[in-house]
Amino acid sequence: GDIVLLAKPVTLTEGDRVTLTTDVPVATDGTSKPEKLLYAVSLPPVHGQIEHINYPGVPISSYSQLDVVAQKVSDVHDNSHGAGKESLR
Repeated sequence: GDIVLLAKPVTLTEGDRVTLTTDVPVATDGTSKPEKLLYAVSLPPVHGQIEHINYPGVPISSYSQLDVVAQKVSDVHDNSHGAGKESLR
């Protein structure tokens, strides 16, 4: 079926960590199993990384909707000076 993705921007400042919730990425593909949806990080943050909370410091390139529902995924700013704010979309 059709895939629908709704996403709100997440803005981080230097050194911030934001846990992704279903308010940020929410997707549906028309099936009754949204927990099986996978997100691929095609454009990683410039000043940080996406991490699974069980493996801090290790960037990930994909995560599931189930990970988001369980609040296991974070966007982490790398604390680089002069980087200013960054948004995850």
